[in-house]
Amino acid sequence: MKYVFALVLIIFLGSCYQPERNCTDFKEGAFTYTTIIKGKEETTTFVRSDTLEIATFEGKIDSAAVRWINDCEYVVRNLNPKSMREEKAIHMKILTTTDNSYTFEFGVVGSSEKAKGTAIRKTN
Repeated sequence: MKYVFALVLIIFLGSCYQPERNCTDFKEGAFTYTTIIKGKEETTTFVRSDTLEIATFEGKIDSAAVRWINDCEYVVRNLNPKSMREEKAIHMKILTTTDNSYTFEFGVVGSSEKAKGTAIRKTN
């Protein structure tokens, strides 16, 4: 019986934990995002205002409209798409935050496929 009580207590305490999400701290600013593409580490830098995001990747600059759904979710749509793939909007959801970074989940709007990443605020 005491094992059942201990298990219930562990489940209860574990379900009360909520990761930190101060999403509004990351609505605007300059950030970097690093990922592995074809076995090579690649870094994207981007600057986001409330309604615009300008990203630099492999020396190319792209701009996108930003539409916030709520404090932790937004949709990004490329302003100058060069292909059908670039025309698709991307849904972004901030999952957790720290003082200088946030972990997010992203995917094409309407698709069930999601990926995760971490963006780090650039310091001057």
